[in-house]
Amino acid sequence: MLGKKLVTAQKRGETRALCLGLGMVTCSMMMYFFIGITIVPFYARSVWTTQTTCKVLKANIKDKALCPNNEGLEDEDIFPYPCLQVWVNLTASGEEVMLYHTEDTLERNPKCSYIPGKLENSKEVKAQIETIATNFKKQQTFPCYYDPGGTQTNVILSRLYPPKGLLFAFLWPTLMFTGGCLIIVLVKISQYFSVLSAWQ
Repeated sequence: MLGKKLVTAQKRGETRALCLGLGMVTCSMMMYFFIGITIVPFYARSVWTTQTTCKVLKANIKDKALCPNNEGLEDEDIFPYPCLQVWVNLTASGEEVMLYHTEDTLERNPKCSYIPGKLENSKEVKAQIETIATNFKKQQTFPCYYDPGGTQTNVILSRLYPPKGLLFAFLWPTLMFTGGCLIIVLVKISQYFSVLSAWQ
């Protein structure tokens, strides 16, 4: 009687472990799919792939500009803010080009180098942009990214999804997939030895 209970408990444990492993594999596949349709296209579409050194030529704050956000957004999503324009000397070519914060900045408003994310208080936004302009003037030289193919003549300060970021995005689903497969393999090995011992 005790042996039957132990066998039943073992089977339940194996079933739960198998379900856990299959669930982990399924979740990891869903994460792979999500990353594949969101992050990977942005990474593949970015042409600013080569890093070089940029030297600040001028950083000016123009009159307030309207942010023509992505199409399909409501009127309240279009907000006014001081327009910071940063011009740099590109070391790779010696050209005077405009600097943008990320690829998204250029798509949303090509007239300004930076689009603030904090929009509740206009004074805080103005102070934030003035601080950024001051930091650029102090820093003078810094690493930036440019398009080696020449399709884009401007440069960006940082990439939305650099290679390290893409690898980090794939790290967690890979660990989950490996863990799930390991659990399934261990359960199958345990079942095999159970059947083998029972046969003997």
